[in-house]
Amino acid sequence: MSSLVDRVAIVTGGAMGIGGATARRLAAEGARVLIADYRIDLAETNVERIRESGGTARAISTDITSASDIEAMVNEAVGQFGSLDILVNNAWGSKEPDGTAESISESAWDYSVDRMLRAVFRAVKHAVPHMRQAGGGAIVNIASVHGLLMAQKHLAYETLKSAVIGMTKQMACDFGPAGITVNAICPGHIVTEGGKKHWARNPKLHDLYKAQYPVRRTGIPDDIANAVRFLVSAEATFITGHVLVVDGGLTVQLQENIGIAQAKHMKENPDIEFN
Repeated sequence: MSSLVDRVAIVTGGAMGIGGATARRLAAEGARVLIADYRIDLAETNVERIRESGGTARAISTDITSASDIEAMVNEAVGQFGSLDILVNNAWGSKEPDGTAESISESAWDYSVDRMLRAVFRAVKHAVPHMRQAGGGAIVNIASVHGLLMAQKHLAYETLKSAVIGMTKQMACDFGPAGITVNAICPGHIVTEGGKKHWARNPKLHDLYKAQYPVRRTGIPDDIANAVRFLVSAEATFITGHVLVVDGGLTVQLQENIGIAQAKHMKENPDIEFN
């Protein structure tokens, strides 16, 4: 029997992409899942997929920039399912361009902090008391390889994903004595539903991205969902404060190989622009 049977999980941003796949994976293992997403129609669609497969799930409309919405999300999980054992902080977003410290707007910076950092803090703040009452739990924060390796003109994203990694390690120290593990996952490039449409229009550009990975493919949401499933399972109770890089080897490959691949593609496809 799976160690997730009857455990209660919240997945933020659980309508589609990494969050959607994670919600389905946990439910398939027997967890009762609350999908929190501002796109409630898509969240309900994912709930139906889970139920059709024999799982248990509910959806709640959640704006992760709202303190009251985060508190209501946790209360909904406990109210509907009786407890809370698992929290997956996956949701993030932006509505203005990222940039350098010189070019990014104050509002873009503040919005990114709210969605990528403050939302994690608030969710953990409200979830931990219920996990402590249940005798323990597991928290997984979705960071990024961009929290480990920096890119130009992405000050908010790189800084805040780095901060998520730092928060994860610190929270692991705070909540380990209560039997609560806190880990982070750093995905590489994951092709989600929206990404499939983009790469279908730009297959040669996708070849460039695949060439950056030793496994010669980009990731899919199930790659991350499988990692989450492990970190929240009974098999991982002695793992905490860990940053699990799930990136097909991207971060262990010398960047000069990427330059060689890009030059090759540019020579073969002079009509393609690389940014």
